[in-house]
Amino acid sequence: MNRLQRYIFLSLLTAAALILSIIEGMIPLPYIAPGAKLGLSNIVTMTVIVVFGFKDALLVVVLRCILLMLVATNPVTFIYSIASGIMSTIAMAFGVKYMNKFSYIGVSVLGAMTHNATQVTVAAIIFGTFNLYYYMPILSLVSIFTGCFVGYTSIFVSDNLNRTMLKLRREV
Repeated sequence: MNRLQRYIFLSLLTAAALILSIIEGMIPLPYIAPGAKLGLSNIVTMTVIVVFGFKDALLVVVLRCILLMLVATNPVTFIYSIASGIMSTIAMAFGVKYMNKFSYIGVSVLGAMTHNATQVTVAAIIFGTFNLYYYMPILSLVSIFTGCFVGYTSIFVSDNLNRTMLKLRREV
């Protein structure tokens, strides 16, 4: 795959992550855990980590967060989004690097838990109270379910993207 094709794929994946983030913001979830979301854009993040690597995944996450702020949210939400996006990407890349210890589903759950822990930490810093950490057990439980969903979906997307890229390599 040449550089132009790589950039095109990464651009499309960034757009997909942005669209998934916008759609996720429109989905009403039951208020079992207020603030909890499915993490649909993490499907793209996990796929980019597996197919392209950590640096490209970090680029996609940062671009998605900036574009999401410009299109649908505000600077305060951006602070939560960029911090948790970067930290969960680092955690998932670490998990993928040591795949013999983690499955994709385990890596995804690790990313979801890191994402939630980072958001609670950012909120605790902004509001100046550590009482928000009492909410972590609930968010951790939700992370297990959302992480499994994202992990299963990422396996499917990564396999199909790898096949598509393999066809492109043969054609070139």
